[in-house]
Amino acid sequence: MISGTTELIAHLGVPTESFRAPLIYNPWFKSKGIDARVVPMGCEIEDYPAFLPLLFRLRNIRGALVTMPHKVATVALLDVANSAVLISGSCNAVKRDADGRLVGDMFDGEGFVRGMLRKGRSVTGSRALVVGSGGVGSGIAASLAKAGVAAIGLFDTNTPAVDGLADRLRRHCPEIDIQTGSNDPAGWDVVVNATPLGMNAGDPMPVDVDRIDSAAFVGEVVMKQAETPFLAAARQRGCMTQIGADMLFEQIPAYLEFFGFPAATSDELRSISRLNYQV
Repeated sequence: MISGTTELIAHLGVPTESFRAPLIYNPWFKSKGIDARVVPMGCEIEDYPAFLPLLFRLRNIRGALVTMPHKVATVALLDVANSAVLISGSCNAVKRDADGRLVGDMFDGEGFVRGMLRKGRSVTGSRALVVGSGGVGSGIAASLAKAGVAAIGLFDTNTPAVDGLADRLRRHCPEIDIQTGSNDPAGWDVVVNATPLGMNAGDPMPVDVDRIDSAAFVGEVVMKQAETPFLAAARQRGCMTQIGADMLFEQIPAYLEFFGFPAATSDELRSISRLNYQV
């Protein structure tokens, strides 16, 4: 139930039809007797800069989850940004502190890396190709760097986005080999699709799957379906894969801590989730 005492966590992005977070957070809140709910809010790009500050003037707002296409735009609207936000140039969690300041953090990359580690895949010393340098791709690149990869390849059709991310990574992580300009997956130990490709039927592959090494770890951020055609093709090549929902389950405990809720584990969240793909 939502009542006059319910605290809201806004889930901001468009289109909202692909949102899966409410199906995980809200059952968990109910199971713990917490009077809070995640509510999807489809804010258009042109309205977002004005909308976010106004959202946090609501008395019953606890925070905001930020997804595509607003993660990069959020950074300029913050009063306080942590190191992950500064390196990635994107933000996916916002709260208001006791002084009324908007504070931002970034958890996409942490969720992706935690998912890899839970599957027994080492990150340290590996070479990772991240296709997509928007909010989620930037976050994943930043966390892979923090986890100790030896090299990161960046590709996006948006050249300024790639160049900006590459510059920030080189500045903050000079020990890592940063490459740009190619989405050829050959020779990479980790290949990540951090683009919207796969959300719609008939989307092209983000990379040439036939050139992915069968020993590579292949990850996806799209959550509209459990296994995208890209991941299915990679699995058929023998690759270890990670679906978009895995990243979500792994990052939610960090989100809950950020918003000041009790601790949770990804296994606990999976056990009560209402997540399904029959939509």
